[in-house]
Amino acid sequence: MRIQRLTCALLIATAVAAPAPDETSDSLSELENLIDQAKSNQEEILDDKNATTKRAQACTLNNLAVRRPWGSLSKNERKAYTDAVLCLQNLPAKTPASVAPGAKSRYDDFVATHIQQTLNIHYTGTFLAWHRWFTFNYEQALKNECGYQGTQPYWNWGLYAKDPVSSPIFDGSAYSMSGDGAPIPNKGPITLTLGDFAPVYLPPGNGGGCVESGPFKDMKVNLGPVNLPLNDGSVLTGSGLEYNPRCLKRDISAKVNSAYANATSIVNLILKNKNINDFQMVMQGVPGSGSIGVHGGGHYTLGGDPAGDVFVSPGDPVFYLHHGMIDLVWWTWQNLDYKNRRDAISGTGTFLNGPPSPDTTLDDVIDLGYAGGGPITMRELMSVHDGPFCYIYSPI
Repeated sequence: MRIQRLTCALLIATAVAAPAPDETSDSLSELENLIDQAKSNQEEILDDKNATTKRAQACTLNNLAVRRPWGSLSKNERKAYTDAVLCLQNLPAKTPASVAPGAKSRYDDFVATHIQQTLNIHYTGTFLAWHRWFTFNYEQALKNECGYQGTQPYWNWGLYAKDPVSSPIFDGSAYSMSGDGAPIPNKGPITLTLGDFAPVYLPPGNGGGCVESGPFKDMKVNLGPVNLPLNDGSVLTGSGLEYNPRCLKRDISAKVNSAYANATSIVNLILKNKNINDFQMVMQGVPGSGSIGVHGGGHYTLGGDPAGDVFVSPGDPVFYLHHGMIDLVWWTWQNLDYKNRRDAISGTGTFLNGPPSPDTTLDDVIDLGYAGGGPITMRELMSVHDGPFCYIYSPI
């Protein structure tokens, strides 16, 4: 089945090469320095732009929104964020039942859109810009529809790679994004296969069951599955759009985090890839390389249902912290050579160009459907201080 074949490719890109070792302290310091450098470069660009342009600028140094890592938020700020997510989950859906019968809330509008567009937004020319726009519009929905006053936080995977469950993101407190799933003993690995390549076996975590602590312990996942790998080697499939209420499950794996989304992997991704094609391919996992990239590393650190199903992965609220970090890594890479990288894109409109489709251009239009945001060109999404955006990242 095409969906199963492409999903497996999306998640694994096979198993040949070993993941990058994690030299935590030095790599974390280097990552922080890179983010600081990108931040300084963006501020300099804005300062020069404002000095040389007579007309008023929509985005200035004075009105930049600052996105910060979850652990840097105060307890009150964290609770304000999770309260807004819970609010979004209790607002009625805009997606018609004829389009997605299982979409029951505004939160589900975003999940349904991702399900419908998955095969056109991964391993494509729109991957990075589409997810930037998607995460931004989720942030705007939290603000405009649920009164959230903060910005979209991010999950620095490298910071807690050796023990994510003990991090402020997953410690299960009232100020976390909820904890791990209930323990299920004797689980096997997640087995990912693709064509003639050797299978990839991702080690399970210590959870796997329903999340029982933190703000989302009573959350209902309404959509999915489409293609969910299970610990017994099977895959749970479906249309993803029918109503299928169930608990939020997680199986947080420190081994996956340490292997694929560690600080060394992040730094190498930023520094060793000089063009956008290499950068985004390594981020997602080069087919045949054995790496699932930091993108797959974050998703599979979280694991469970729906996070382990790439189509339905926004059904876990941590998705948006994960893609906040994806955007931060792209933003950092762009700002280290802004002149040459601002508008850099590569790829076509279909997953690994299957079936063949035209190259993505800056004039191509992205439309998030009922999630909101309206149609917008790729060109308008390439810089976080132009078009609809005005934000910056802080390492702390």
